[in-house]
Amino acid sequence: MPAPWAPVSLPSLVRMTRILVVTPSWVGDCVMAQPLYRLLAIRYPDMELDVLAPAWTLPLHARMPEVAQALDNPFAHGQLRLLDRFRLGQQLQARQYDQAIVLPNSLKSALVPWFARIPKRTGYLGEQRYGLLNDWRRLDEAAIPRMVDRFARLAAPENESGSVVTPNPLLTADAQQVQASMGDKHLTCHRPVVAFCPGAEYGPAKRWPVAHFADLGKLAVAAGAQVWIFGSSKELEIGEAIASGIGDHVFNLCGGTSLAQAIDLLSLSRAVVTNDSGLMHVAAALGRPVLAVYGSSSPIFTPPLSDSAQTISLNVSCSPCFKRECPLGHMKCLNDLTADYVWPQLFRYLS
Repeated sequence: MPAPWAPVSLPSLVRMTRILVVTPSWVGDCVMAQPLYRLLAIRYPDMELDVLAPAWTLPLHARMPEVAQALDNPFAHGQLRLLDRFRLGQQLQARQYDQAIVLPNSLKSALVPWFARIPKRTGYLGEQRYGLLNDWRRLDEAAIPRMVDRFARLAAPENESGSVVTPNPLLTADAQQVQASMGDKHLTCHRPVVAFCPGAEYGPAKRWPVAHFADLGKLAVAAGAQVWIFGSSKELEIGEAIASGIGDHVFNLCGGTSLAQAIDLLSLSRAVVTNDSGLMHVAAALGRPVLAVYGSSSPIFTPPLSDSAQTISLNVSCSPCFKRECPLGHMKCLNDLTADYVWPQLFRYLS
């Protein structure tokens, strides 16, 4: 007969912490949310983290080890679809989340967690979201200029958020997937790879001129490298123009890869020359040396977040203007920033 003090094994009554994050819609913003996930994983070692994200960003979240499941957010920008949001919230209620963190500032983005009856709903007040959020914060944009820090502070209670130290984003690339992507696109690494990312969704005032990319590409090829050009189908013509200007040892992949393949292939680059864009943030999170060209935008708000990244800007008096197109018609911030400014920095990674 066992002694009365013998320990009795009981099933654990403590379940893991379940958190849902409603993500932004832009690729770059999704990358900048990853440090938040890292901080949450430290605070809650038993955490199960799901993200509610647009379908086109799901390959990105698949490369974030903290994310257990990426759920498709089917609502396009500007769509209310109140009944559909209610139905999705009801479906998510069964997952019994302990907390939702809503990163977009719109009222609509806070509806699904509210419909899902998630007990703690965290985010910045945004569009007067009293009630929809019950752990809301006021955002002092001047005090917290970087978006990545704004996201990261939501990992902690408000009274602790000022002490949060934001790590850099980190994406992982699987070696087998990398090789599969190379084989699919008939690429080799017989020459060092220089990646060009000439697109920028926001507008032409953020795009370094095609001629400058082509001039830099010719210098890289002459130094023994090859150039891979990345972008969506919207950048196909830009990529063709750059490739035509370079000539040999250049591959225009714009519109020819999935986001997953672009991530895989960017991981092979010796260096990445890019505009302020989503792929800039992807390349930085992969740990690639990034040379980011800035014109109308500012690296203070959304810099490439890596110790191997640097920004290049002429800092002309009218920059940053944050306009989609140059309001003065000359775009000196980028037109006058020729390949000669970038080449010495790029050459360091090829020599």
